[in-house]
Amino acid sequence: MKKILLTALIGGLTLNAHASEVNSDLQEARQMVKEFGGQLKPALKGAMKAGGPVEAVAMCNTKAPAIAKAVSEKHDWNVNRVSLKPRGATATPDAWETQTLKWFEEQIAAGVSPKTLEKFEIVKAEGKETIRYMKPVMTGGVCLTCHGSAEQIPDGVKAKLAQLYPNDKATGFKEGDIRGAFSFQKAAN
Repeated sequence: MKKILLTALIGGLTLNAHASEVNSDLQEARQMVKEFGGQLKPALKGAMKAGGPVEAVAMCNTKAPAIAKAVSEKHDWNVNRVSLKPRGATATPDAWETQTLKWFEEQIAAGVSPKTLEKFEIVKAEGKETIRYMKPVMTGGVCLTCHGSAEQIPDGVKAKLAQLYPNDKATGFKEGDIRGAFSFQKAAN
């Protein structure tokens, strides 16, 4: 994968060729993070309120992919969530996403605020330029009910996870860990 343009964003922005197009794509990706997260969070809270964490796991299994699909279709980007410890098959990162997730971890370990952390890059793969964007998703206290240590996850949640995600690796997180990232990509114009 050949890198065409690298823009690592930590509070500032450096743009090279096609600055206005790049800025437009970057702004669209940032807006999609708000839109995607803005739909996921209330759906998760509603499921928790309606049926507790077991219901929330079921919601994540069905509604989260539907929300991703709707946002993808609306903006003509591939919208996904990925993790170094994936829960579902679509959450397994590719090489670029793996490198970016590790870079996020390095940046946070160096003291960079996760709120300002994101990565935007135009890469060339198989002869085509592709716009890539990622924003980390952090582990909050409430996340530990489904993503924490074995002792933190209630038995009913463990059973539902085993049923819906037989190859689940998305546990063992601590509050403040990078749980994964929103990952968006589209063909460059």
